[in-house]
Amino acid sequence: MSDVPCIKTLTAVPTLDDLVARDRDHDCEGFGKHHICVKVEAVADLPTRFGHFRIVAFYNNRDGKEHVAIVHGDVLGGQEVVTRLHSECLTGDALGSLRCDCRDQLGVALTRIAQEPCGVLLYLRQEGRGIGLLNKIRAYALQDGGLDTVDANLALGFRDDERDYAIAAHMLASLTVKSIRLLTNNPRKVEELVRYGIEVRERLPHVIPANEFNLFYLETKAHRSGHFIDFEGKPHVAEQDEPIVVTPSTNSPVQP
Repeated sequence: MSDVPCIKTLTAVPTLDDLVARDRDHDCEGFGKHHICVKVEAVADLPTRFGHFRIVAFYNNRDGKEHVAIVHGDVLGGQEVVTRLHSECLTGDALGSLRCDCRDQLGVALTRIAQEPCGVLLYLRQEGRGIGLLNKIRAYALQDGGLDTVDANLALGFRDDERDYAIAAHMLASLTVKSIRLLTNNPRKVEELVRYGIEVRERLPHVIPANEFNLFYLETKAHRSGHFIDFEGKPHVAEQDEPIVVTPSTNSPVQP
C-alpha cells in the first residue's frame, strides 16, 4: 500500500474504537479523480443472524453519503483479509427482490466472513450501480420493455457501471489493512482497487445460483460486463428454498 494517498496519516491504532480519535481531524488529498477522503466517525457492536461483527461508520467528503465497514475479527494491519465490496441495493437487500442476486450475495458474504479468522464487508452507498434509486427504477421499466441492464443504463445516459471504488480503497486504507483476498466475480473491482494502491492477493469466486427472474440479469453480467459466473452446479442458499411470492406480469416477461 505504499502508493496509497495519505498513508502516512493513517497510523496504526490498537483497536477499531481508536480509529475515531485518530481520524477526528483527518483531511487528506483524497483518492481518485474526485479526491475522495473518508474518515471514521463511529464504531459499535453489530450482532446479526450471520454472525457477530463490529460496524465502522465512515463519512466521505465528496457527497456526504455514509458508508460502513462490517468487520469480523482483527483486521487492523491484517494480511490477506477476506474482503467483500457490496453496493447498496434497497430492492434486493431490504425488499427481497428476485430481479437481482444482491440479498443473497450480502448474506452469503457475511456468513463466509464470519467463518474466517478476520474479514470485512464494505457496504457502499452506490445504489443501482451508482445511478441512484430513482434511475434504477427507471432502468427497471426499460428492462420490462425488453432491454438488458447494460442497454437500460445506456438509454438513460449512464455508463454500464457508474460505481467508484476510490471510496472502498480509502476505507481499507483507513482500516490499515495490508492486503486482501477479494470475494468477487467482477474483475473491475480488482483492477480498481489495485489502481488505487490496494494489494489484492487473490480473487475468491462469489457465485449465487440464478432464479427464473434474475437469470437474464446474471447472464448479462457475464456476457456483457465480463463477470466470472459459472451457471452450472451451484448449490442453492437456504433462503432460495422459500416459496416465491411473485405473480409475473401477463403483459410482458419479467427481465432483470
